[in-house]
Amino acid sequence: MRSPGLPVPPQGLSLCRMAPLGLLLGLLGASCFTFCLSHQNAEFALTNPEKSSARKTERKETAAEEELDSELLEVFHPTHEWQALRPGQAVPAGSHVRLNLQTGSREVKLQDEDTFRNTLKGSKKGKRLDISTNTYTSQDLKSALAKFKEGAEMESSKEDKARQAEVKRLFRPIEELKKDFEELNVVIETDMQIMVRLINKFNSSSSSLEEKIAALFDLEYYVHQMDNAQDLLSFGGLQVVINGLNSTEPLVKEYAAFVLGAAFSSNPKVQVEAIEGGALQKLLVILATEQPLPAKKKVLFALCSLLRHFPYAQQQFLKLGGLQVLRSLVQEKGTEVLAVRVVTLLYDLVTEKMFAEEEAELTQETSPEKLQQYRQVQLLPGLREQGWCEITAHLLELPEHDAREKVLQTLGALLATCRDHYHKDPQLSKMLASLQAEYQALAALELADGEDDGYFQDLLGSVNSLLMELR
Repeated sequence: MRSPGLPVPPQGLSLCRMAPLGLLLGLLGASCFTFCLSHQNAEFALTNPEKSSARKTERKETAAEEELDSELLEVFHPTHEWQALRPGQAVPAGSHVRLNLQTGSREVKLQDEDTFRNTLKGSKKGKRLDISTNTYTSQDLKSALAKFKEGAEMESSKEDKARQAEVKRLFRPIEELKKDFEELNVVIETDMQIMVRLINKFNSSSSSLEEKIAALFDLEYYVHQMDNAQDLLSFGGLQVVINGLNSTEPLVKEYAAFVLGAAFSSNPKVQVEAIEGGALQKLLVILATEQPLPAKKKVLFALCSLLRHFPYAQQQFLKLGGLQVLRSLVQEKGTEVLAVRVVTLLYDLVTEKMFAEEEAELTQETSPEKLQQYRQVQLLPGLREQGWCEITAHLLELPEHDAREKVLQTLGALLATCRDHYHKDPQLSKMLASLQAEYQALAALELADGEDDGYFQDLLGSVNSLLMELR
């Protein structure tokens, strides 16, 4: 029995008419099966959909980058405001580029002082910039760099040759100059040769007094240099000049002392040779005897140069009665200029020994050789015994402010040694009070003129310090 709901094929449909329909359905099924096999994924059902999509995205980005490397990029036109830079856009040279950490995108703008505005003005929007990296190979760049270096070396060589040619054009070789001078009877001499010639001229018995003075005057110019002064020792020239102190001519003594003072200055090697050559005794003899004032000035200059920074010479100076010689010198009438120089020398010698003691304490050296030599110089006791406390105090009567300044400095340096003498000297207190009033007025004028650290204010400070110590 047939179900009532099913359609009933037509009674007249035969089997031969249904055969083509089945064949058509079979072909359609085979085509669908082939299509599915050709588009089936290699990993099929085991592939993670998220990873698969990520790989597809990476392949797409790599392909896009390869396309960008080989194509021309669009030029980005920055402004003075920050703008986001899209992938594939080229940035003009000189632009300011940053990475926005919040958004993760690159941003670009013009520099504050844009030097490329005129260059970019003619560029049209959408213009493409060729940034192909395949234009030059690494070998091409190395070759270009080598050629650049060669060109620079050639340029430098050309400049050196041009400079040498210019020097040769402006200056002549010394050999040619010597030849020309020989033809003109002019001889080029070294300093050593000149000093030998001057010493020979001074020491010659046939030279006149004027020629000897001229030779000493010229020699003083050369021995200011330390090397030249030491060269003077090598051929006995220093001893010749020292012997010139024995001359009966005051001018010879004066200029010989002038040369010695220049040679002794800060030159230990020459100072030692001078002590051994008897220069100290000869200088003291001239100061102790009646001589013209200009000669004594130069001799005192030589003595100061010999004693400074030379403790052994200071010891010999005290043994030879040098303090007595200087005391007699400052007490002579008309020798106020020499008195100021003597006081300055004594101040230098006292402070020099003090500085040597302080330096030894700072460096914690208990027995350096020079310090031991200074400790053997009994200068302060000698000054006290020879009456220099009173002599120095009375020199405050000198009218020159510069002389008073040096005397005040020396009084301060001798304060520890001469304190009791200063207290017993009423003239010193009166002089200091008078100077205090005078310098107060002068210091007030300096302050009125806007000078906060004037000369007279310093002098007033020295006077006030002494007055406080003596009260």
